[in-house]
Amino acid sequence: MHARQRITHYARYRLSYAACIVFAVGLVLSPAVQATPDSVNTLYDYQATTPSGQPLSLIQVADHVENADIVLIGEWHSHPGVHRFQTELLNQLADRHPVALSMEQFSRDAQPVVEQYLSGDIGEDTFKRRANAWDNYDGSYRPLMELAKQRQIDVIAANAPKSMVSCIGQQGLTYLSGLSDEQRSWFAKTIDTQDSPYKQKFKANMHHGTSSQTNAQYAAQLAWDATMAESMVRYHHHHPDRQIVHIAGRFHIAEGIGTAAQIQARDNDLTIALITAVSDNTTLMKDAPDYRLHVMPMPQRWQSMEEMRKAVGTMKRNGPSRCQSENSDI
Repeated sequence: MHARQRITHYARYRLSYAACIVFAVGLVLSPAVQATPDSVNTLYDYQATTPSGQPLSLIQVADHVENADIVLIGEWHSHPGVHRFQTELLNQLADRHPVALSMEQFSRDAQPVVEQYLSGDIGEDTFKRRANAWDNYDGSYRPLMELAKQRQIDVIAANAPKSMVSCIGQQGLTYLSGLSDEQRSWFAKTIDTQDSPYKQKFKANMHHGTSSQTNAQYAAQLAWDATMAESMVRYHHHHPDRQIVHIAGRFHIAEGIGTAAQIQARDNDLTIALITAVSDNTTLMKDAPDYRLHVMPMPQRWQSMEEMRKAVGTMKRNGPSRCQSENSDI
């Protein structure tokens, strides 16, 4: 792919359990741009539109984003329609030029295991176990990984290890100072928690805990975004001819204030296209630069805050009892 020019539409956007709650409950509601199109009748269906609401076919979406250095797709984890779109768009873009797939769902320490699987050196069961694949891998990410394997597409294990990020959520960024050099390399070199629209949005959706607890939880959230961004920028610098398609949770991607902002903080010359899942229940700000991926809303996980608190309490009790240190087995 030839050198790309900046997409002017995005140029104006320079560009833990608690974080999971934000994604799952869908607490962030903004004025709707348009209702879910009539063509979206099942959880497998999707309809893409421009930021202004113009319907786009899959081929037209690829036309719109093919010159971006990085395409960020914000998902609802386990949504069949969103995962179908991700796989179909990656395949469409791979027909046009070299691409790489970047994934929130795998962390940097698992990169060698991902590569072993893509090269056929290990089977899927071994891969999932050693790479600590998410519980929903089979139904959500297997099609993407198999497409990458079939078409020899690089896969970037972009994230930081989840268990260690959870420790940041408990202790703050000081946790990182106790890690070995190898463990520290699994996180972005710089995690800047200064005030930002992303921090304001995160705090606006945190309704419990002390200020220090919320700050630690935000540091954990940002550790994900910063690490994923650094992983992509680093890969792009080594492979400037390959377009990167990154998949991550919707909160990371929506409106360009999370992962996109972290990418541009590291390389402001990169062009970024945003595609974010929306539904009748959860939309975007009207002037957001994202292409919209209209899908059916997922079933509501909880009917009340009390039900949610009980569920989250169970998650915490079943989670890791202590944080890893330099001498711990990872």
